[in-house]
Amino acid sequence: MLFDRVSVPVAVCDVYGAVQVANPAMAAECGTTPGRLRGRDVLELFRPQEATQVERIAEALRLRHRSRYQVSVRWQAPGGAQRYGELTADPVSDTVEDTPALLVMLRVLAEREAHGQRPLRVAPIEARILALLASGTTTAQAARETDLTVDGVNYHLRRLSSRWNAANRTELVARAYALGVLAPGVWPPTPTSWDGPE
Repeated sequence: MLFDRVSVPVAVCDVYGAVQVANPAMAAECGTTPGRLRGRDVLELFRPQEATQVERIAEALRLRHRSRYQVSVRWQAPGGAQRYGELTADPVSDTVEDTPALLVMLRVLAEREAHGQRPLRVAPIEARILALLASGTTTAQAARETDLTVDGVNYHLRRLSSRWNAANRTELVARAYALGVLAPGVWPPTPTSWDGPE
């Protein structure tokens, strides 16, 4: 009963990712009821942003590691919008010898418009700062590269962190990739090739 009252989307999956039980909040993210999620593959419902994340987790589970695992995912909300978030999987079992089940929690980070599926809009200077941050530059270096002051760079980073509810710069960069602001698979990091107002 308590499981059903939790407002966070939660499911229990077997070690292969098949949903055994899900709460109403998780089912609502998929536009269905908890019973209809039973047996569905959680990674088909919530598609991973990077396949390598899933491969590392699968290997760790085969080796019976009991760490918390996070996967950046995307899925289509019932209204048609593309949503982005993180799945956190915790292996749980009664004893160390038992094959663990996975307690999976979903954290919704953002969504794109259903029509057009364009990346989240940020100012060009913010996209440039995020790209510099992703490449490992310091705040002072980013300020020099963008002709801003250090305070100016920090202003944009605070603004983005507040808008995206990012706890730190690492999370800010991860969300920039997950939201399509930075182009995946490109080095040095580059903003996606769209432009528009904030």
